[in-house]
Amino acid sequence: MESQTQSTTEVFADTLRCQLAPGSRIKLIGLGGVGCIVLDYLTLFLRSLEVPVRLVLIDGDEFEPSNCQRMRFERFGNKAEVKAAEVASLVGGSPIIVLPVPEYVSPENLSRLIRNGDHVFLCVDNHETRRLVSDHCDTLDSVALFSGGNDGVEPPHTQGTYGNVQIAIRQNARAVTASLTRFHPEIRNAEGRLPGPDCAQMGQSTPQILMANLAVASAMLNAFFAYTCGQLAYQEVQFDILAARSLPQFPLPPDLIPQPLPPPPAAKG
Repeated sequence: MESQTQSTTEVFADTLRCQLAPGSRIKLIGLGGVGCIVLDYLTLFLRSLEVPVRLVLIDGDEFEPSNCQRMRFERFGNKAEVKAAEVASLVGGSPIIVLPVPEYVSPENLSRLIRNGDHVFLCVDNHETRRLVSDHCDTLDSVALFSGGNDGVEPPHTQGTYGNVQIAIRQNARAVTASLTRFHPEIRNAEGRLPGPDCAQMGQSTPQILMANLAVASAMLNAFFAYTCGQLAYQEVQFDILAARSLPQFPLPPDLIPQPLPPPPAAKG
């Protein structure tokens, strides 16, 4: 009996507990194949916490009939506005505030969209936006950035089964983990045109595999959960759904594991 009691005590002592601060701001950028999946399960998770949270959805793109293959949405229209309305109906009565921002991320609006104390889910499919957001986050005192993506289907170069998730965290004006660009020259050296309302590349994105999108979204949420519990011990995850392989990269020693950000300064947005 004594050994059983001791074992039970040890189990409860190791129970994971989310420490996301009340009043936290969460910004989700990009509501495509990955972003829509992240949003669905992030909303359920945040609702279960029953703490005040501001959830901001950012995307200047529109839902179109072709999006039905990999995305779930109730009507056509701006992605941020459509998904904000859907989420608002799910979290009614909870302390979650949902706000749409129907804009593309750009150098002109980035300082307004991402500020000190923000948690950012970056769910875009281009390195130019990743570099822009990463460089901006490098100027902040405190931010937690979760960026994920997967290859498109471009044979013979890529099968569309590989993806990765990066976690870039700054606290007290110093980098706790690596920036998105440090180990990824394809992001650091990206020089293409940013997506926007006048970009001819919009609507011509490379086909992607739904299950790869799901794997990215799951890995992003797993990293966020580990972070909110003060147990994030890696800076990146690389995976391949065809090989059933998922490998953490750049481990963090116990004394450098980041703790969740404190409540952000009171401000609008």
